[in-house]
Amino acid sequence: MEEVDCVVIGAGVIGLAIARALALSGREVVILEAEDEFGTQTSSRNSEVIHAGISYRPGSLKATLCRQGRDRLYEYARERNINHQRIGKLIVAATEEETSELQTYLTLAQSNQVDDLQWLDQKQVVMLEPQVQAVAGVFSPSTGIIDSHGYMLSLLGDAENAGATIVYRSKVQSGEILQDGILLVVGGDFPITIKARQVINSAGLYAHEVAHRIIGMPAEHIPEVFYAIGHYYTLSGRSPFTHLVYPVARQAALRVHVTLDLVGECKFGPDIDWRTSVDYTFDQSKEQGFYEGIRRFWPALPDHSLVPGYTGIRPRLVGANALKNRDTDFVIQDQSVHGVKGLINLFGMESPGLTSSLAIGDYVRDMVVK
Repeated sequence: MEEVDCVVIGAGVIGLAIARALALSGREVVILEAEDEFGTQTSSRNSEVIHAGISYRPGSLKATLCRQGRDRLYEYARERNINHQRIGKLIVAATEEETSELQTYLTLAQSNQVDDLQWLDQKQVVMLEPQVQAVAGVFSPSTGIIDSHGYMLSLLGDAENAGATIVYRSKVQSGEILQDGILLVVGGDFPITIKARQVINSAGLYAHEVAHRIIGMPAEHIPEVFYAIGHYYTLSGRSPFTHLVYPVARQAALRVHVTLDLVGECKFGPDIDWRTSVDYTFDQSKEQGFYEGIRRFWPALPDHSLVPGYTGIRPRLVGANALKNRDTDFVIQDQSVHGVKGLINLFGMESPGLTSSLAIGDYVRDMVVK
């Protein structure tokens, strides 16, 4: 049996940021990753957007950690020469009825101490993005994009340079709460047993499953998780956009965003649908809905120009029946919540997890060392 100080379960962007923060604080850290590589799930199947922190419930962990993480992430990316751009985001109202939703963004932004949004009338929207048809818009200059793989590689490098170790193909099979630590059974055909003084469950899509496998973890503190799948289509040909473009519409078929990557390729998505398991199968029946949604703000979208791209899945803490509930927050639990010494669970770590990751790392580190 191996005995270690801290085990971080999951090598997505949040797990890596936590491992980095702990290792830099002088803790012994082992990262357990079930896959063959880091960041293969939610962390690599997203829009790679650095969010400004506009639309989250004021005072929530999402609002606070996104705002802190955004500034930290831009600084970190500059220092480490990680490819990124502060490209800006245009939020548009396609109809007069939707302009009140734009005002909601402004109000939330002020409450969240994001004070750089700019209201645009119809002419100003066209000046910023000539192909966009909208009655009004709001521009967020603090929104950006980043090379998420390069970022995760840098986080892992920092953690390893500070003494952390990562072990791949190391699925946590079971666990047990002891008086002086937590016992984990790890691996497949030839499992090993690890005793850790501190376990951070950052297993993303599977965090609730890991928590259920640990004997002594109270089940009433493990939330139900809903798998929200989003599809992304790629635009064939040259992108007509120079900024991210987000419609305010919340309906699944109308909410697809314009996302640009760091080589200028234009993607549309995600929509939102629901799966009962982690299944990344691309549903090509979504195509017509994408054309209709995009043409609400870009009528000139050519026929036959959308190419199926990829899907991503978010671990949401509300399902389809509560889709309009925007108050869902990150859930980060320690002993003060569930009563288990040495265990920290992270549930519902969806967007803006990438943006918030450095701040989350410090937040969890402070929970460990307090």
